[in-house]
Amino acid sequence: MTILVTGATGKIGRHVIQQLIQRGAKPRALVRDPSAADLPDAVDAVQGDMLDVDALRRGFEGVSTLFLLNAVAADEFTQALITLNVAREAGVKRLVYLSVIHSDRYVNVPHFAGKFGVERMIEQMGFNATILRPAYFMDNDLTIKDVVLGYGVYPMPIGGKGLAMIDARDIGEIAAIELLSRDRAADGGALTRINLVGPDTLTGTDAAGIWSNALGRAIVYGGDDTAGFEQNLRQFMPAWMAYDMRQMAEGFLTEGMLPEPGDVERLTQLLGRPLRSYRDFAAETAAAV
Repeated sequence: MTILVTGATGKIGRHVIQQLIQRGAKPRALVRDPSAADLPDAVDAVQGDMLDVDALRRGFEGVSTLFLLNAVAADEFTQALITLNVAREAGVKRLVYLSVIHSDRYVNVPHFAGKFGVERMIEQMGFNATILRPAYFMDNDLTIKDVVLGYGVYPMPIGGKGLAMIDARDIGEIAAIELLSRDRAADGGALTRINLVGPDTLTGTDAAGIWSNALGRAIVYGGDDTAGFEQNLRQFMPAWMAYDMRQMAEGFLTEGMLPEPGDVERLTQLLGRPLRSYRDFAAETAAAV
């Protein structure tokens, strides 16, 4: 039985691959350039992408279970639907999909709405699926650590509702556990949705306080300026993507990313250990400077 992993060279995908290997699986990865992918030897790397139908057909040969992860892109929804259709044609019935928490509530955020559409298609197409809905990746804050360290400001406009931030390593491990469970089940199992959250729900002020403790000096929260956030992002990403991220940040301010009752306990039981905390993440990051 073979598990095909898309997005295998990214932040989450690499953890999924490593966790599958540690559990005795030999995953296959769909990658644009196998020679540059830098994946472990145990991985069967197949050249292609999620818009290359011929490559997808080759990649799905002998595959029993799919891990569907695609990055934020203008054609993200199309990529996912093509991949799902080719998977179904190939007889693949089991999958784990990396969506996002509150995909049904952040209705004006393009990549959230796209993921919710993919969730609906998975359900309509009859896959035996686990839909993982992660909250904010605490690892995203590696991109702003220089601002924290150099200017004493936590700049992400995450607001006062709170985000249940989760570590990418925990996402990867949970995904691998679910993939192997799906792959080994006699009938693949019924569709389930799992919120992926961290142990704490943090506001912008909370995050700044954690950095203050980790660094031993005052770090302040930069506030809720989503327009400024968009302009900063436009320096290193396309304008449409920066606008998408601004809409997400405005969702942080109005909705937050809050766990449902029992989410933390469910994940702790699944992992057999406590979830990694943002406090630990900040301490590790500060120690590595």
